[in-house]
Amino acid sequence: MTMDIDLNLLAVFQHVYRERQISAAARRLGLTQSAVSNALARLRRVFDDELFVRTAQGMQPTPFAEQVAEPIGAALASVAQALNYRSGFDPATSERRFTIALTDVGEVYFMPVLIERCRQLAPGVRVRSVRAGSIALKEEMETGRVDLAIGAFDDMSEALFQRQLFRQRFVTMLRAGHPLADGPVDLARFVGAAHLIVDALDSPYDRVNALLAKAGIVAAASVPHFTAVPYIVGAGELAVTVPQKLAERAAAPFGLTWIEPPLALPTLQTNVFWHRRFGQDPGNAWLRELIVTQFGE
Repeated sequence: MTMDIDLNLLAVFQHVYRERQISAAARRLGLTQSAVSNALARLRRVFDDELFVRTAQGMQPTPFAEQVAEPIGAALASVAQALNYRSGFDPATSERRFTIALTDVGEVYFMPVLIERCRQLAPGVRVRSVRAGSIALKEEMETGRVDLAIGAFDDMSEALFQRQLFRQRFVTMLRAGHPLADGPVDLARFVGAAHLIVDALDSPYDRVNALLAKAGIVAAASVPHFTAVPYIVGAGELAVTVPQKLAERAAAPFGLTWIEPPLALPTLQTNVFWHRRFGQDPGNAWLRELIVTQFGE
């Protein structure tokens, strides 16, 4: 059986699927909540399925809605792509909103520079970040709720394309004037210092922590995220082993320095990821190129 369905109805479906809220979908579409609800009612009759069920966590999709979400999104993306080829993407006049998935250390490194560059080159464009570890990354990028992901992510879906930005080593960050900053540091001096451990379970940080523990380092203190690390290290005698880009960014504002740890630690490869559905989208491509130009090595 063939169905004649208004593309506007499919756009409503996609936005409700993305936002999980009628009100948020209405804002995105520039419609009233009643208009979105009426469109959903029409879609339910067409598909003979509830599509979305109201729960404490918002409008959750039914199994049928989950099944058709990707082909509907792909169809709408193809239409948008065809139109974009005609209209292009003009960063100087665009008011597009981009969402980037980052780790906390990624937010520290990328967001200050990226926000300022967008302000200069594309004043109407808005960039927001979401914490990569708190979302289902493949699904969020598949639906378009997340445009790009940046990080050292392992085991990414084959549906995601990637491009390397840089590789970096791990260094040991400490306050300027710390005893370890004076003279050569052998393993005994290194292990004997008081260490702060970032107790992140994500790979590759878990491997680094395992190597530190194997060398005999016992945490004097630990935190679950990188955000507080410069504040803690800058205020006392703790040393912490972190990606070099974080040490570079935090050194001047917090009066810190760093040393090469006397251990063989893995290098960290940071990539930018995007879903293949949006590989030809001019806006997505513009943001990717901006990131590569600004941060790629």
